[in-house]
Amino acid sequence: MHHDDRVAIEPHPVRKGQNVTIKYKGLLVNSGADAVWLHYGYDGWQSSATVAMGWQSDRSCVATIPALGNREINFCFKDSASNWDNNSGWNWKCDIM
Repeated sequence: MHHDDRVAIEPHPVRKGQNVTIKYKGLLVNSGADAVWLHYGYDGWQSSATVAMGWQSDRSCVATIPALGNREINFCFKDSASNWDNNSGWNWKCDIM
């Protein structure tokens, strides 16, 4: 599922307990970031964590996380210079079924 041209989520729909892969090709990547991290939490940013994202051949970044929330996964991205892409303050979210 593509949220927009910057973020894609697989599988869709997301089911509780399964692994979810988030692909990012947004502002930080397009600005030349040398590393990107996925910052995520569940159900309104509870239990937040940050994981390094891996680079893909198309210059996108991917990370896989478990869907441990009850309603949604909340997420945004940061680079090694602590620049954030938080979707203009709205962050991103993905419903959990």
